Amino acid sequence: MKEFVISEAQTEKAVLVGLITANQNEQKAKEYVAELSFLAETAGVTPVKTFFQRLDMPNSVTFVGSGKLQEIKEYVVENEIGMVIFDDELSAKQLRNIEKELQVMILDRTNLILDIFAKRAQTANAKTQVELAQYKYMLPRLTRLWTHLERQRGGVGMRGPGETQLETDKRIILDKISRLKKELLDIDKQKVAQRKNRGKLVRVALVGYTNVGKSTLMNLLSKSEVFAENKLFATLDTTVRKVIIENLPFLLSDTVGFIRKLPTELVESFKSTLDEVREADLLLHVVDISHPSFEEQIEVVNKTLLEIDNRPKPMIMVFNKIDAFTFVPKEEDDLTARTKENIDLKELEETWMNKLKDDCIFISAKERTNVEALKSLLYERVKQIHTTRFPYNDFLYQQYDEEE
Repeated sequence: MKEFVISEAQTEKAVLVGLITANQNEQKAKEYVAELSFLAETAGVTPVKTFFQRLDMPNSVTFVGSGKLQEIKEYVVENEIGMVIFDDELSAKQLRNIEKELQVMILDRTNLILDIFAKRAQTANAKTQVELAQYKYMLPRLTRLWTHLERQRGGVGMRGPGETQLETDKRIILDKISRLKKELLDIDKQKVAQRKNRGKLVRVALVGYTNVGKSTLMNLLSKSEVFAENKLFATLDTTVRKVIIENLPFLLSDTVGFIRKLPTELVESFKSTLDEVREADLLLHVVDISHPSFEEQIEVVNKTLLEIDNRPKPMIMVFNKIDAFTFVPKEEDDLTARTKENIDLKELEETWMNKLKDDCIFISAKERTNVEALKSLLYERVKQIHTTRFPYNDFLYQQYDEEE
């Protein structure tokens, strides 16, 4: 799947393109492109320029208007830019027309996320899931990718009577998709067996937007060394650890982070990984409260959780990174309404979050602020779930202690 992976030689300057539409105002467009810039940096690309255009809807032929495309072309040529990245998913027609005009590598948001996933995948399971998502993405875009497939599997002797190259390539990809789905089914059966072998321990899953500090929190609670860094999708493979707080054992899993405009192909392909969320007894929804759009990130996560499993689950909102929360006080003569930009943390806690009561907690995993309070809250919730499920099995606590 090399056509999706940005090679070292291609690690270069890029131009980003976003739209301001009726459904996406200027503020939202800028936030999305800022996230696209972070995605590009995670993939090893340096964004140097951003172009925006106001349109009622994306141009069906070239995404942006012809005038804006010409403006982008002039900048690309003058500054020797080798890549242009669009903030929305492009159709095969749009990709073909834009590439023809700009004569550089064209990526869309989905393509970029798939590239990052391909680089981050470590286990056979994650690699298979990413490869399946890539082929699903490629299938409707074969008109621009057939030459790669011809190199991958020569056309001589591979075609039926009167079969076109496009039909051959489509059959090749459908065969690969079928094979990868079968591989994932086999992996899923193994995971089901592994989950059964974990016994009757309560399962807690860390969920949240990407880069909110789930892996850092996982390390604190489980005293393990899960890979964590300030990049998007640092964790792809679900990590499960046995955690004991006081005398109470439970299983804690760290799952892949969600993101706005997460490709449908990835949600579908990563269902076996997300089974940890589906089978969890309790969710810890980790939120980066220092992020200016944290409330929208919460909505994105909640929407994705519904796609995975529409059954309601107990949840604790963990507002992380309070150490990074910035407060810019209003001027005395400023009569504008309070916003997230000029409200302090105490005031913020008294907004809609106050209704959550004991279902939320404010911490800093990095500074270990309130982590002990989180452990106490987690202990009470896990104990409640366990005693409700096994009212006469309190002796299990001592049993697990002896095993340790």
